[in-house]
Amino acid sequence: MPPVTLDDTLPAALADRLSEAAQKSLAESVREKRLALLASGLGLGETGALDALARTTGLPVLDAPQIDPEALAAFPARLAHEFQVVPVLIEPPTSGLSSQVSGLHLATPWPPNATIADWIATFTSRPLVWHLAPADRVLQLINENYGVGSGSLDDADDSGLTATTTGTELEADADAAVVRFVTEVISQAVAENATDIHFEPQEGQLTIRYRVDGLLVPVPLPENLLRFQDAIISRLKIMARMNISERRLPQDGRIDFKQGGAALDIRVSTIPTIYAESVSLRLLNQRKMAYTMDGIGLTPDEQAIILKVLDYPHGIILVTGPTGSGKSTSLNAFLRKINSSELRIVTIEDPIEYELPGANQMQTHAEIGLTFASALRHVLRQDPDVIMVGEIRDLDTAEIAIRASLTGHLVFSTLHTNDAPGALTRLTDMGVEPFLVASAVELVIAQRLVRRLCPDCAKKKPVDPVALRMTLESIHLDASEAAGIKELAEPVGCRSCRQTGFKGRIGLFEILQPKPLHDLIVRRESSKALGHLARQHGMRTLQQSGWERVKSGHTSLQELLRTISTSGE
Repeated sequence: MPPVTLDDTLPAALADRLSEAAQKSLAESVREKRLALLASGLGLGETGALDALARTTGLPVLDAPQIDPEALAAFPARLAHEFQVVPVLIEPPTSGLSSQVSGLHLATPWPPNATIADWIATFTSRPLVWHLAPADRVLQLINENYGVGSGSLDDADDSGLTATTTGTELEADADAAVVRFVTEVISQAVAENATDIHFEPQEGQLTIRYRVDGLLVPVPLPENLLRFQDAIISRLKIMARMNISERRLPQDGRIDFKQGGAALDIRVSTIPTIYAESVSLRLLNQRKMAYTMDGIGLTPDEQAIILKVLDYPHGIILVTGPTGSGKSTSLNAFLRKINSSELRIVTIEDPIEYELPGANQMQTHAEIGLTFASALRHVLRQDPDVIMVGEIRDLDTAEIAIRASLTGHLVFSTLHTNDAPGALTRLTDMGVEPFLVASAVELVIAQRLVRRLCPDCAKKKPVDPVALRMTLESIHLDASEAAGIKELAEPVGCRSCRQTGFKGRIGLFEILQPKPLHDLIVRRESSKALGHLARQHGMRTLQQSGWERVKSGHTSLQELLRTISTSGE
């Protein structure tokens, strides 16, 4: 084994295997990105790159390091963040380093240099013992134990320690620290694929939560966060071009956020609360998340039904479901499927969530009178072949959309209903004539999103057949579906899924073709009656779709129960 080195330059044995461009990129990158760049340059995974570093530097690898709580208190957050170093526990019997157990064990994804070692040595008298560890695990430990953005706010606190620092300089340092903190919170949300960020002032604290895979997740935060609360809220309002002096009224704004490869359109909303303003951020335009029909979870049979209707020259296709059920994502996937140079596609959205190459995308502005209905009237003069209306909210929009479909246009839109039959009755409840609904609507798709089991750690576990039959009956499925089922996949939790057991989401779909229901629609029958006849004609319910996902191991039974509502069945 080569001697242990303290040099963060690339070892010669590895440098020879990289191109000059890769070496330059590596040298100019920040420490937390270097392992990923090395892996890319070597054509290896990060685990392979870490092993290669270990062989050339003599530093041992810790696959799953655990934090050392005693050393944590004396180890400044700013050092942990800047150098991507964290103190870890090493058990004497298994470490193989029994003579060095009394030292301060440090995990880092990239070999340290002498300067880093000297900085850390000023905070401890213990000898330093270095280990390599996966970059994502080191960052996770730093965020969990110091808090997201703690390095930035730690710098602001320490800036006041110099006697010669002026008040103006202190204020500038604090402002810069808050700017960095807000950027880090948003960047971490992007890294975790969050859809929303909520800054929520409470008594004696400011909490921040991400919405990830549909669930709210508390963000670990630095202990000194409260003293920066007002500055953080003001920073967000400045970024969103809001009036920072107005704290009594709700405000709306937007932020164009770009960092690295991330380009987001962030919608910002503030409301006054008893402690301070609560700020919510909706993260949009994550271009990497534009899905195909396969990507949203449609089975081949479901795709075949939808593709047949997508070839129609006219008609309405509706996607229904509650807020956050992926309706816009599905519509975007359908439009991408039919998008071609031969079709003129115009969309009317609020907001524009995905960019569709070649399409003409319009943003509504209700405050100046550009509503869905008024925009749709103008779009019809633009010679469109396909029109996407973000949402049918009123009778005016519904009637124009139906008229457009009956005059040779293919129209896509969404409604907020619990199931597919409910969309047909919702239109008639709005005031649309039932015969127009029956004639114009070609397809209704109700959908939900369930969390997808992590492929790296999900395990199949035995099931109780009696309990399974009772559970299936509770969501209006035939108990006979339990026959032959001896085990089902369940979440476990690992580093890849951040110990949640789930990674990403998959859609459940209820696809209704209204033509067999024509007479019932015209007679204004209830959604229950429509649903009963639709099932007789082969419509698979959301519950049945979900059960298929459970049996195939894509999600868990408990996740299906959490997501599917049986009210009104």
